[in-house]
Amino acid sequence: MQLTVKIKGMDITKLKIRDMRKMLDSGEISASELTQGYIERIKKYDGNVKSYITVTEENALESANAAQEKIKAGNAAPLCGIPMAIKDNICTDGVKTTCASKMLENFIPPYNATVMEKLDAQNIVMLGKVSMDEFAMGGSTQTSAFAKTKNPYDLNRVPGGSSGGSAASVSASLCAGALGSDTGGSIRQPAAFCGVTGLKPTYGRVSRYGLVAFASSLDQIGPLAKDAHDCAVILNAIAGYDRHDGTSSKNPTEDFTAKIGMDMKGVKIAIPKEFYGEGIDKEVADEVLKAAETYKQMGAELIECSMPSLKYAVPAYYLISSAEASSNLSRYDGIKYGHRSEIGENFNELICNSRAEGFGSEVKRRILLGNYALSSGYYDAYYGKALALRQKISAEYDSIFEKCDMILTPTTPSVAYNADENVSDPVKMYKADICTVTVNIASLPAISTTCGYNKDGMPVGMSIIGKKFDEASIIGAADAFEKTFAYKAPELV
Repeated sequence: MQLTVKIKGMDITKLKIRDMRKMLDSGEISASELTQGYIERIKKYDGNVKSYITVTEENALESANAAQEKIKAGNAAPLCGIPMAIKDNICTDGVKTTCASKMLENFIPPYNATVMEKLDAQNIVMLGKVSMDEFAMGGSTQTSAFAKTKNPYDLNRVPGGSSGGSAASVSASLCAGALGSDTGGSIRQPAAFCGVTGLKPTYGRVSRYGLVAFASSLDQIGPLAKDAHDCAVILNAIAGYDRHDGTSSKNPTEDFTAKIGMDMKGVKIAIPKEFYGEGIDKEVADEVLKAAETYKQMGAELIECSMPSLKYAVPAYYLISSAEASSNLSRYDGIKYGHRSEIGENFNELICNSRAEGFGSEVKRRILLGNYALSSGYYDAYYGKALALRQKISAEYDSIFEKCDMILTPTTPSVAYNADENVSDPVKMYKADICTVTVNIASLPAISTTCGYNKDGMPVGMSIIGKKFDEASIIGAADAFEKTFAYKAPELV
């Protein structure tokens, strides 16, 4: 039986952000009581889940007191007093940002990421920094140097990655919502594995300033929460143009909750056959197709379509992302900041030893792959072809969207796997990204939400892919399904 943390008789695990908003504004609870409830729950359960790298208890309680003053004054923002967790690759002024790597073990940023500035402006309560795959490279959170996060539904299984700590902390109710980052599925895949909702916005919708770069043309910050409505509330707070980010879009933001409660009648949903065939677990495909039938019963129109280039998506993604990673991570040399080796008789030895000691094996693997793809004689053969495939994949999406409003696919080929699987086999782990990477390649928005459970009770996630800058529609569609779905929370011990 799961132990519960209650606040004035209310089970904290059942609260959504908008429920908390009402209770805070009405005076039913205080921001301090809410924060203390989450801190108590973290102390009780996170020893097993291992979602947090750094818990900022003292700062959280101070932030809660400041938020309460705003609430008393009657000018509380939508996220004022809401306890949240932040992925550990998002810079937080005065709080360690490690990227789950020994390279940045003691790095304390002197500034906030733009998303943190926006959240602080709303007076959120940051509970701490949550674990991830090292430098966001992985799909299991088992490459973390500090906290190898477990899946709250089964502690023997992975939570997914790279935003595994973000997804697990939301799933286990160790925060009300979290920020993650998504380069090739790193919000959506762990959301699917951990039975929560995760949104990857359109590239450029949310500022990347202060996000430690993995692959700059693919990275995007986004929210994870218990449902689509809560994700929309968080996205409202963090979206918008930022002059500090050269890739930030000037496209006007909207109220991302505007289509909550939308009527699905007449909505055209594409079902690409390649996402339901070879390599996709039958239980996963069946649950997503059941969800498609639910939409059909709501009045939506299902349209079969094809995406032939899907089979090339994974190699294209890993060539592009690794090439960009090799460039971005070249700044870690042991000289300016980051881990510095104590061994080295000259400049070159110092750099080599610092990188050898500071980076884990998966990060080293991707740096080597990226350098190889960019090297003389191989650039055109590998990187150039990957860029051509990027254009082809984008064109195929454009063609599909001429006939539909959104696309429905499985989020992952399987449910969460055991911690000793895939991690030692990088190729197998890379192939597991087949359902998510095309969205990043084409710079599209997508949301993952739970659509069922397999025979072992593990969550199955489905993804709704939308047109560029049409986050509101896919949020509305996810919300429509969630209202029909019987969610089963994990039971922690």
